Amino acid sequence: MFRKLLIITSLILFTSLNANAGYDGELVLKKNQPAEVKDCFETLNRATFAFNQVLDGVIFKPVASAYKVLPAPVKNGVSNSLDNLSTLITIPNNILQGEIKKAGINSGRFFINTTIGILGFIDVAQHLGFPEYEKEDYGQSLATMGVGPGCYLVLPVIGPSTVRDATASVASLIGGGDAWYNVTVSNDTHYFSDFDYYASRVTSGVDFRAKNYDAIENLEKNSIDFYASVKSLYLQDRQQKILN
Repeated sequence: MFRKLLIITSLILFTSLNANAGYDGELVLKKNQPAEVKDCFETLNRATFAFNQVLDGVIFKPVASAYKVLPAPVKNGVSNSLDNLSTLITIPNNILQGEIKKAGINSGRFFINTTIGILGFIDVAQHLGFPEYEKEDYGQSLATMGVGPGCYLVLPVIGPSTVRDATASVASLIGGGDAWYNVTVSNDTHYFSDFDYYASRVTSGVDFRAKNYDAIENLEKNSIDFYASVKSLYLQDRQQKILN
């Protein structure tokens, strides 16, 4: 009950921020350029960014460093499994964006990799000639519908986001749009638990940190303002994903 109350409160907060501080940033997609995303909460964002850097140095960086030395087949298998889980978010968003063919392809990909691919550890679908997998989420779907990003936002632990994307993520949990969350946290399925969901999220963060280990280190070393560099790269990358 407490968790649901916290999620609902967060949704109300994000919606309020989007309606007020982020109003000028709500542009249609063709005008939704990274340079136009306002940093309305820069002071708070920088403080959260600093907190995340400390957390990264204490936890994620050391763990990612150890993770990097694992055998390549193990790391690839973990990445494949995480991508397979993310398909559960991509499929409904393919449908929301009118990409019915992609939804069908990704449904087939998920079925094949979950069964023959041993819970996604092996990307069998790729070997069978399926198109390259492209992740979609509810924030991207809102963007394609013309909802602007609102203000730039740095979330504790999670990192860079926007008011639109953060709101969409919270709403998907409340509205049942995340099937993996539904069968682990929301419902007692007797097969999965809360631990499975949160472990997958943490592992996803470690996997991302390990894959981008050198790039992040170089960016931090060579940036005059590391916060600004991360913000710029994130918003540009996000825009490219929205535009496919």
